Amino acid sequence: MKVGETVPEIVLPAIEGTRFNSRTLENKRYLLTFFRFATCPLCNMRVAQLKHLKQELGEEFEVVAIFESEIENLKKHASRHLATFPILADSERKYYRLFRVRRSVIGMLKGLLIRMPTLLKGLLKGYIPKEVSSRLLIMPLSLLVDEKGIIRTIYHGRDEGDHIPLETVKRFAIGNS
Repeated sequence: MKVGETVPEIVLPAIEGTRFNSRTLENKRYLLTFFRFATCPLCNMRVAQLKHLKQELGEEFEVVAIFESEIENLKKHASRHLATFPILADSERKYYRLFRVRRSVIGMLKGLLIRMPTLLKGLLKGYIPKEVSSRLLIMPLSLLVDEKGIIRTIYHGRDEGDHIPLETVKRFAIGNS
C-alpha cells in the first residue's frame, strides 16, 4: 500500500464477538495500526495509550487495531483494555501480507534495548509474552486514512516499540494533516 491509495475493505473478527467491516468507517478519519501478538507488552502499552487518545478525540475519529493472533487468544488478553475501538484478529496474516507489514530481527533486538522501560512497565501490568514465534519479528505499521478511505500517512516502525507519534495522529484527527 502507498500514500494516495484507497484502503481495501477489511473484514476480520473483533474481540467483542462481532465481525468488523471497514465499510463502517466511511466518511470518518481513522488510524489503522498493526501490532505483533496478543501478549506483546509493548503492543498492549500502546493500546492503552490509544484508548486514552480515542477518548480525547471523540466519535469523529476511529482507531482500528489489528493483531496477528487467533481471536480467542486475543479476546483473552486484549479485552481487559475495555477499548472503545475495534481490536481485530488476523490469524492468517491476510492483511499483514496485503499491507506488507515488515519483520526484522534487528528491529526486535533494538526494541528490546531501547524500549526497556516501557517493556518492563508492560510486564508489570501482566502482559507476559507467552510465545516464541516469528510474530516476535513483526514491526508496527500505522496508517492514517481520510474520510474517503485514502491513505494519507504510512508509518513503518523501526523497532518493535516504534509507533506513529500520538501528536501526528491528533493533528490528523482534527484535520491538520
